[in-house]
Amino acid sequence: MKSILIKTLAFSLIAVSLWSCKKDEDKVVANVSAAGTLAASNTTVALSTQDAAKTAVTFTFPQATVTGYQVPVTSTLQFDLKGNNFVTAKEMVTTATTYSTTVADLNKMMLSLGATIGKPAELEVRLKSAAAANLPTYSNVITLSGTPYLASAWIYVPGAYQGWKPETADSLISLTGNGIYVGVIAFTEGNFGFKVTPAKKWDVAFGDAGGGKISTSGGDFSAPSAGLKTLTVDLNANTWKIEDTIGWGVIGDATPGGWNADTDMKAINDGKGNYQVKLDLVVGEIKFRFADAWDVNLGGADGKLVDKDGPNIKVATAGNYTITLNPEAKTYILTKN
Repeated sequence: MKSILIKTLAFSLIAVSLWSCKKDEDKVVANVSAAGTLAASNTTVALSTQDAAKTAVTFTFPQATVTGYQVPVTSTLQFDLKGNNFVTAKEMVTTATTYSTTVADLNKMMLSLGATIGKPAELEVRLKSAAAANLPTYSNVITLSGTPYLASAWIYVPGAYQGWKPETADSLISLTGNGIYVGVIAFTEGNFGFKVTPAKKWDVAFGDAGGGKISTSGGDFSAPSAGLKTLTVDLNANTWKIEDTIGWGVIGDATPGGWNADTDMKAINDGKGNYQVKLDLVVGEIKFRFADAWDVNLGGADGKLVDKDGPNIKVATAGNYTITLNPEAKTYILTKN
């Protein structure tokens, strides 16, 4: 009896061992190669409007390989400004082993990531390869250098404030051509209605569809009150919003408001950062202030401005003037009309 029990136990252990070996043999593991070396056709890119349709740079990289159990692998090019560590990276998924970008698209990428028009910028690019969201590998990083250009697009805002004439209407600008347009419109008392047109004509006109939405069958938009308003229209999401404008003004004893009240300057929707106002000035002095406060003010002479607490600007001759301010460039122009 004891002998039979021992034999039975031995056969059981052998069976378990064989079963275990069989299960081990059935296990198939997917092995995915790490992201390979990323290469670029060039790293210094000349960006210009005349070359917008040309290829700026071509990236090449190896295809990820999978051995064992076959799983899908995603290859993604990541773009971010140098120093951001890809925290705000824009991504481009690719199924090939090369990717080319045009000058226009690379320019738009730089601007969307926060590069400044007309100033040299560095863009970092790397390849991300992953079979799952939590198992990515990364290639080497390539740095591209270039100076982004103004790639603006405009839409127009005909309305009661200017006689409902699209050919002379003020505009909204999209600096990167990304479909989101922003601008400042000067609404006059009682003239609050307006539309939005893609061109300076009535062929297509967007109106208020309710709930912050726009449509070509919507009614007139309406400003909440008179004065300078910042209008934002998103033609991707078909939305709009209008807000009070906080901007620059001119103040001083040469202005109608004296040193007690600013005269608001209107932002020119041209993407160049200029503000302008036409104003009757008397002999005296002026300065520029932001948000009707002395916290940020500019003064100077001979068309050049100094940061906070610069000297008052002299007005030697009374008359009607066009005053132009560029707070970023720290320049101003007084033109007697």
